[in-house]
Amino acid sequence: MVITISGDLDIVTSPQLDECLTQAETDHSRILLDVGDVSFLDTSALAVIVGHWKQAEATGGMLALAGARYRYTKTLWITGLADKLTLFDTVDEGLAALANVADPADG
Repeated sequence: MVITISGDLDIVTSPQLDECLTQAETDHSRILLDVGDVSFLDTSALAVIVGHWKQAEATGGMLALAGARYRYTKTLWITGLADKLTLFDTVDEGLAALANVADPADG
């Protein structure tokens, strides 16, 4: 599943992101967040992403980001999370990699 996000990810929009990810996780174990059009990312949004990433990892799923540009998502690098989260340059690259990851739902 690809979720495309644009604009600011901040304290105002973080609850929407959390709800969107929660809904997506009910049917999908592999989620790719397309953040190529994100213009700002604050720590509240980062907390939502990290929480869902940890949950996905714990259940054998995967949450990855595509298109994260340092200029707009530098919080990822400042906190060191860019080294821990799975990041792809493009959505196509992410989709190709996710297609090769075993789905825990397949048993």
